[in-house]
Amino acid sequence: MDKDRFEHVRGVTYICSALAMHYGLDIKQAMIAGLLHDCAKSMSDSDKLELCEKKKIPVTSIEEESPQLLHGKLGAYFAHEKYDVDDEEILHAIEVHTTGCVDMSELDMILYVADFIEPNRKKIPCLDEARELAFISLEVLVILSVIDTVEAHIIPTLARIATH
Repeated sequence: MDKDRFEHVRGVTYICSALAMHYGLDIKQAMIAGLLHDCAKSMSDSDKLELCEKKKIPVTSIEEESPQLLHGKLGAYFAHEKYDVDDEEILHAIEVHTTGCVDMSELDMILYVADFIEPNRKKIPCLDEARELAFISLEVLVILSVIDTVEAHIIPTLARIATH
């Protein structure tokens, strides 16, 4: 892991622990999720796709178009296989930390949000407000983040897929 990724992981872990403490959740669980959430991030896109195929990890058409999204699924795989994490809540949080999912648990939301607001994150619009909102309502921040992601990334990706 390079220095920037290390600093990002450290920042996510810090925010995960702070949010877990604030919301009365298991701090150790949140910290493990934060520490391992990007353990597959540095793999090349072709290696991500190849490993998913080899390990029979399902890949959606959107993930095929944007293989960087697979680092969550592969991170959960490595957390279990390489780092002996058996806690299904941690594994699930790692798996969905980039994409989110229906009925996210509080741990899922904490990791999802922490990845977005961690202290080393480059200045993006409304980052200060997002950091404040994280300690008021995880649910609202997740919804706003999903709306932003759909508008900025999903719709253009679907448009590219549709024109192929």
